[in-house]
Amino acid sequence: MSLALLYGLVGVGLVAMGLYAALAARHLLRRLLGFNVLGAGVFMLFIAHATRAVDAAGRPDPVPHALVITGIVVAVSATALALALLRRLHARHGRPTLPEDREG
Repeated sequence: MSLALLYGLVGVGLVAMGLYAALAARHLLRRLLGFNVLGAGVFMLFIAHATRAVDAAGRPDPVPHALVITGIVVAVSATALALALLRRLHARHGRPTLPEDREG
């Protein structure tokens, strides 16, 4: 088993777990964590694809690596924004769920 295949399989597993958590959880913090796990899986898939696409000198393609670095920066800033919005929602309604998700 090659390292690229291992990264790809781990990436697919992370995408599946993150998608399930993002769709099945009612708590917004758990949904946010699910989206972060899903993003990590997508980054792993990009890296696995970059190691397979090598040029004549045997070096991997640098464009997917640059996309992953940029994606990590964007994911961190989007997570910070989502956490700030989640804190504001919790302060206003007192619950970490959306108002239409409340029972009763």
